[in-house]
Amino acid sequence: MVDPVKNTTDAGRWAELRLYLRQQPVMLALLAVLAVFFFLGVTGLSRAYHAQRESLGNRWYSRGVADLNAERYDAAVMEFRSALLYSRDNYDYRRSLAEALIGLKRSAEASTYLANLWEREPEDGLVNLELARIAVQKGQKDQALRYYHNAIYAVWPSDQEARRRDARLELIDFLLTTGAQAQAQAELIALEENIGADPMQQARLGDLFLRVPDYEHALAAYRLVLKKEPNNQAALAGAGLGAFQLNRYPEAQRYLRSAVAGDSTDKRSAELLKVTDLVLKMDPFRRQLTIAQRDKNVVDSFTTAGQRLKSCGLAREPAVPSAAQSSLADNWARMKPNISEADLRRDPDLVEAAMNLVFEIERQTSTTCGTPTGTDMALLLIARLHEGS
Repeated sequence: MVDPVKNTTDAGRWAELRLYLRQQPVMLALLAVLAVFFFLGVTGLSRAYHAQRESLGNRWYSRGVADLNAERYDAAVMEFRSALLYSRDNYDYRRSLAEALIGLKRSAEASTYLANLWEREPEDGLVNLELARIAVQKGQKDQALRYYHNAIYAVWPSDQEARRRDARLELIDFLLTTGAQAQAQAELIALEENIGADPMQQARLGDLFLRVPDYEHALAAYRLVLKKEPNNQAALAGAGLGAFQLNRYPEAQRYLRSAVAGDSTDKRSAELLKVTDLVLKMDPFRRQLTIAQRDKNVVDSFTTAGQRLKSCGLAREPAVPSAAQSSLADNWARMKPNISEADLRRDPDLVEAAMNLVFEIERQTSTTCGTPTGTDMALLLIARLHEGS
């Protein structure tokens, strides 16, 4: 016989179960919506937090860059360190901090940052350039050269291509300072091909070529400057010096005259101009001279050489001429009676013989009695001008 109470209880339980099963999807959906809501809320808060930190870091970084550019290195260091509190691994912040530390001559601290940055980005031009500068300060020549070359051939942003050129210029200056003229010349020639026609850069190029010294390339650079800036005083003086050293005296005279006319305080150009004028006036072998002018120049040069020989012998200690000077003095004394304008017109071969003796006297006395001045310097330069001719 079926128990009616039990049947009623079972029916109630099945009804409750069916109700629960109908409600469960709704509850699950509600929980899912709540989970998504909380996730989005936490994500939003996290993003806002990080955005705020990034904003604060950028704010400190911007201040640091402004102070770095103004060479307020103490302030820049503090500001970059503050920026790093909000982004400890930020590459740009660390690199800028290293620059500021270098500005304060705190190379050891800067090296630590730069070495870490170099490990992360070994092709970063600025990092390599700063490492090169630190190596220069420490006297580490080989490391300096390596980092400078890395910087020159490294990756630079398009708006910082000038930094690549500046890196090569720094390297050249370093090489010249350390006496590596041949290497500096090679770097200058490489730079020359890419520097363009900017007068300021060409003038700097010319100055560096003078230091090598490579007067041919220096003169070419100054000529490019003067094409755009004909009255550039520094370029006129540099071109005059370059032409003078290349024995191109008419060209040197033109540049030096302009340089002195534009700047009366340019003592070096004025002195070079005096010597240049004397060379062009006294050289008896210039094609533009008449025979009478040539013969007069030979007589004057012969007299000048004799006086130089005499004064050089008196200046020696003791005042006894060397064997070579005695021989030159004897030759000069034997030739002297025949050195007149009339004799030279009658015997043109005597011109060359007389000038050969003059040149030999000036060479010998420049060795034994030091660098000559005035007309003797002019004769020595004329001798070098006609060597082998």
